[in-house]
Amino acid sequence: MAKTIPSWRARQGHRGYQVLLVLLGALILAALAWGAMEFYGETIDQRAVQQGTIEN
Repeated sequence: MAKTIPSWRARQGHRGYQVLLVLLGALILAALAWGAMEFYGETIDQRAVQQGTIEN
């Protein structure tokens, strides 16, 4: 006879505190990477203007 398992016990894992921490950590790292690229892009842009390499 087949064993009946309730759906709440058949799940692979629970969505809980650890998953939230991983998602928040990834979001913070993505924001830091974005900020670093914004800073780098502004630095390149300012350097190009100071050297007079941008033509209108």
